[in-house]
Formats: sequence, C-alpha cells, structure tokens
Amino acid sequence: MTQSPKTSVSVVVGIVLGVAASALVYFNLEQGGALSTVDTNATVGDKPLYWVAPMDSNYRRDKPGKSPMGMDLLPVYASGGGSVDEGPGTIEISPEVVNNLGVRTAQVESRPLTTRIRTVGYVQYDEDHLIHIHPRVEGWIEKLYVKAAGDPVERGQPLYELYSPQLVNAQEEMLLSLKRNNKRLVQAAQDRLLALQLSASFIDELKRERQVRQTVTFRAPQSGVVDNLNIREGFFVKPGTTLMSIGALDDVWVEAEVFARQAALVEVGLPVVMTLNYLPGKEWRGTVDYVYPSLEEKTRTLRIRLRFNNDAGILKPNMFAQVFIEADQGEDALMVPREAVIRTGSQDRVVLALGDGRFRSVVVRLGQLDEQYSQILEGLEEGDSIVVSAQFLLDSESSKSAGLMRMQRGDAVELGMEGVAPDSDHQHMGANHD
Repeated sequence: MTQSPKTSVSVVVGIVLGVAASALVYFNLEQGGALSTVDTNATVGDKPLYWVAPMDSNYRRDKPGKSPMGMDLLPVYASGGGSVDEGPGTIEISPEVVNNLGVRTAQVESRPLTTRIRTVGYVQYDEDHLIHIHPRVEGWIEKLYVKAAGDPVERGQPLYELYSPQLVNAQEEMLLSLKRNNKRLVQAAQDRLLALQLSASFIDELKRERQVRQTVTFRAPQSGVVDNLNIREGFFVKPGTTLMSIGALDDVWVEAEVFARQAALVEVGLPVVMTLNYLPGKEWRGTVDYVYPSLEEKTRTLRIRLRFNNDAGILKPNMFAQVFIEADQGEDALMVPREAVIRTGSQDRVVLALGDGRFRSVVVRLGQLDEQYSQILEGLEEGDSIVVSAQFLLDSESSKSAGLMRMQRGDAVELGMEGVAPDSDHQHMGANHD
C-alpha cells in the first residue's frame, strides 16, 4: 500500500517532537536532582563517618540502610563540625540514638574503699569442744546406752558398759593393798585405776564395798550430741578404737574459703554475717576466729574459720551457708561502678561521656574490687562522667574511630569517599582496637 507524502511528513515531525520533549524532561530532572543534592548538603552539619548495625559493630555501610537483622543502621560521627577536639577516638551520636541505645551514665566519685567479701562455707563442730571416746584397755562392750549418732547426751550420762580382765585385775590389786594397809600400795593402785579412766566415785565405792565389779560403766565427759558411733553391743575393742565422738553445739565453726587476692583483707576478729538459703530472712553474726597459714594446693584459696553462737541449736553440722565478711574500711579512693569497666585480656577501659552526644574510650588501671565498685588508680578524675550501659558498642566504635584518625593523619590509607571508609577496609580497621 502506498502512503501519501503528507502522511510521511507528519510521522517524521511527530517522532522529532517526541525525542525533543524526552530530552527536555531528562535535562530538567537532572538539574533538579543536582539542586536538591546541593541544597541538602548545604543544610546538613556534620557528615556521619559511616552507619553501623545496632547489634553488630563490624557491620558498617557508607549510607543509611538496614542491618542483617532488619534494624535501621545508626549514624556515627567524628568529633568534627567545629566542636572542640576531644582527642582520638571521640565519636558523636545523635540524642535520639543515645536514647534508643539506653545509654546511662554515672559520676566518678571519691568514697571509702569498703570491701565486702562474699563466699560460702560449711557448718562444723567446734573442735575445741569435740571429744573422741577411746578405751584404755581391751575388752568387750556388754551394754550400749546410746543407740545412734545424733543422740543428745548430758554430762555424766552412761554411755557403755565394758568387761575387761585388765580392769578386774586393777580392782583386785586395789583391794589387796587395802587389806595390807600399805599407804604406798593403796596410792599406786588408786593412780592406776584413775589412769584407766575410772571415776573417783567408782574408786570410793570400791574402797567402801570391797567388792570387784566384772563390768564397768563409762559416762559422758560433757554434754552434746553423739557423732561417729562405731560400736555395737558385743564388739571387742582395743585402746586404738574410736568408740564415738561427742560434740557440743553451743558454738559452731564455719569453714570457708576466700580467693588468694582477698587474703590480705582477712584477719582475725573481723565481723561476719551468715545466712542460710533454707531459712530466709534470718542472719547470724560472728567473727573470723582463725586464718590458716597456707593456701589450698589445688584450689589456690585460703581457708578461714568463723565462729558463731548457736544457743538456739538451729545450726547443724554440714549445713551449707552464705558468708559475708566485712573488711576494714580504707582511705577514700576513686570509685566507679563495676559494670562500667570493660575488661579485656590486655587492658581495662571505660567510656567517657563528654556531653552533647560525644563519647571516648579511655584506658584505666584498676585497684581493688568489691561487689559494686572498682577502684581507679589511673585514667580518670573525680567528677568525670562515664557510661554504665551500652558501653561495649560505644567502646568498639571509639576504638575504630581512633584507628581511622591515626591512619588519616599519617596518610596510611586513602578513603574511598569523604569521611567514610570503604567496606573492604572495615574488617582491617575493626582489628585495630585501642
């Protein structure tokens, strides 16, 4: 089919007009975008160094976006923009981000160095009043008056009856010396009976009745409870046999251990508070009774002995207890909350809050520690404001910023864009923490 010349001219003119209109629109958009960019940059103050993931300080980008966990990236600023230079490693974060991170601060203060040592211990008998019962002769247990360990006994209460040929012979010698009316023989026979643990009342009765007893009753030398009952009726015993033990519970010992670094703080006479988990709300107050002279070889801990009054009889041997030792107060020292200190294998750091959203990580030297505070020997001054929460992320960014500034000042690396390090350098910079 043949087209007319007029129709062909109209088609060509339409095409030319369309191309011209498209070019004009494209030129206007480009110009408008450039103006918008210029205007935006003109109104913004300090440029962020980079954007970082809230939960992963190693994930950094040169523009806003989302982290691998779907969270908005946070801008990180250097200490520029006309503000006073606070030293290498100073970072700046917007107030909104500071609030979202939950940053809390505290003051470095001078306070008495009070150390409260917390440890655990086990209740034991007071070994000053723990008696072990042994026979002085061989023989047989004819009758046992205590039947089980833990039975309470009173002083003078019968414990067991013993038949021993040696005891019978000793009684006969006593009667023979009385018949001869020889004072030296009587005294020697009486001394022998006393050495065999026969009581003075038994000897007086023997002198009065002049009759030998085949079995002898032995009585408790003190009040307390029976422990380690190792005999039954009919047992044959020897002088080396431990028949039983009797322990008094009016006072008890508590054996505890402290770390070697705390050994210099513990001394005899310090006040002690003890609690039991199964008796909540109740406390016992005692003192440090003895500090052992050497450390335990395996645990490298120092054993200490505590003494507590137990008139109520609540404390039982082998109970597990929580122990708090109140060490003496020292002189005033610079103290910070323990949670503010970032401890690494090579150094200890805290994050200084410089104000206006600026932070910097500094190295400190620690002294003594207690449950709540750490002593600062170097690195901080009284009145400094430090970060006590979210400090790990701030410390990481401050260390990276300090490394970046050192490289910038030494022209060690070239940045891929103004004030922002390319992604390929992030891992290298992250390894150079202060």
